[in-house]
Amino acid sequence: MTGVDVLLLALGAVAVGSGVLVVTTKHLVRAGLYLVVCLGALAADYLVLTAELVAWVQVLIYVGAVVVLLLFAVMLTRAPVGASDDLDRPGWPAALIGGGVALGLTALLVDAYRWTVVDLPDAGTAERIGGQIFGSWVLPFEVLSVLLLSALVGAVVLSRPDIGRPAASRPGRTEAGR
Repeated sequence: MTGVDVLLLALGAVAVGSGVLVVTTKHLVRAGLYLVVCLGALAADYLVLTAELVAWVQVLIYVGAVVVLLLFAVMLTRAPVGASDDLDRPGWPAALIGGGVALGLTALLVDAYRWTVVDLPDAGTAERIGGQIFGSWVLPFEVLSVLLLSALVGAVVLSRPDIGRPAASRPGRTEAGR
C-alpha cells in the first residue's frame, strides 16, 4: 500500500465520518459546518487523484456556494441555531433504507464490471473541459445559473413577510415616520 493509498483512505474516512455527523447532529449550524468538512475532504481526495480542476470546482461551488446558501437560508428563516427537538427522529428507517441502497448499488457495480479491466480515456485538460462547458453545454449552464438566482430571490421574498404588503399596514410605520 502506497502513501497515496493511505492518504486517500484517511481522507475518505474523514469524509464519511463528517457525513455521518451531518445527518446525526441535532444542531443545524453544526450540520452545515460538518458538511464543509465532508466536502473539503472530497476536494482533497480530488487533489490527491490529480484532478485539480474538479477539486477547485468542488471548493468553489459546493463548499463556497452551497454551504453559504444553506447558512444564509438558516439565518433568513430564523431557524433554531441550537439543538432542536424537531430533528430528533428515529434513525432505524434511514439506516435500513441506506443499507438496502448500498447493498443494491454494490451488487449492481459487481455485476456490471466483475473483474474486467476498463480502459481509461485520455486525460482531460482545462481547455477541453472549458470547450465542452462553453460550447455544447452553454445552455444548460446558463439555465442552471438562472435557476439558482431565482431560488435565491424566492428565498429572500419568502423570508420577508412585509414584501407586497401596503406601506401603511407594515409594523413600525406611521404617518409621522415617513
